[in-house]
Amino acid sequence: MFEKMLLGRYIQIDSWIHRLDPRTKLMSALYFILLIFLADHWLAYVLLSLVVVTAVLLSKIDLKFFLNGIKPMIWLILFTVVFQLFFTTGGEILFQWGILRVTTLGLINSLYMFIRLVLIIMMSTLLTLTTAPLELTDGIEHLLRPLSKLGFPSHEIALMLSIALRYVPTLMDEAQKIMNAQRARGVEFDQGSFLDRVKAMIPILVPLFVSAFNRAEEMAIAMEARGYQGGEGRTKYRQLSYSSADRLVVVVFILLTLAIILLNWWV
Repeated sequence: MFEKMLLGRYIQIDSWIHRLDPRTKLMSALYFILLIFLADHWLAYVLLSLVVVTAVLLSKIDLKFFLNGIKPMIWLILFTVVFQLFFTTGGEILFQWGILRVTTLGLINSLYMFIRLVLIIMMSTLLTLTTAPLELTDGIEHLLRPLSKLGFPSHEIALMLSIALRYVPTLMDEAQKIMNAQRARGVEFDQGSFLDRVKAMIPILVPLFVSAFNRAEEMAIAMEARGYQGGEGRTKYRQLSYSSADRLVVVVFILLTLAIILLNWWV
C-alpha cells in the first residue's frame, strides 16, 4: 500500500514540466486548486481534467503509473464522497433510510467532490514529482521573501515545508518495511473487520514514530556539523529565472479562468 504513494517523491526526467521555474509550478498548483473550488459546471470540470491530463503527459510520467500512485488515497476520497452524498439536502429525494437521504443535489455534489479531490491530489503529486526538493525550497523562499520585511521567517518556513515533503516517501517506505516485518511474524493487515484492521495498524505507529524522531535528530546533527545558521547572509548557487514557457503557463491560466467564469455564469 505505502510503496505506491507518490506524494513527496521526485522523478528526474527531462520534460517541459520539469524545466519550468519552481515558482511557476507552485503558484500554478495553488491557483489550480482555487479554480477547482470556483468551478460549478460539469464542462468546467471536464476542462480542468483535460488540463491535468495534459500536464501529466507533458511531464512524460506514465499515466497508469501516476493513477496507481493515487490508489492509497482512494478510501479517504470515498469517505468524503459518501458523507457528501448522504448528508446533503436539496433537490428531489431518490432514496431515504432513517436519517440517511440521497437527493439529486447530494448526488451531483458528491460527484463534483470526487472530481475535485482527485484533481487536487493529481496536481499536488505532479508538483512534487516534477520539482526537486532543493528547487521547491528555493521557490517557496522566493515567494515568501516579501514577508521577510515584516519579520516573517521565510527561509525557515520554506526549509520546514521542503523537509516535510521530502520525508513523506521516506516515512512511507519505513512503514512498509515495518508492515513486512509484522507480516513475517504472522500479523494480517488485510483480514477481519474494519476495527480489526485498524487495531492491526497500531503496532506500526510506535516504531514509525521512533524512526521519525531518530531521523530528525540525525538531520539536526548533520546540519549543525555543516555550520548551518539559517538563511541570513546565505547566497544561492542556483539562480531562479522565468522563461517563455513560464509566461505561456500564465497565459494558459488566464484563459482557463475566463473559460470557467463563462461556464459558471453564462452557460
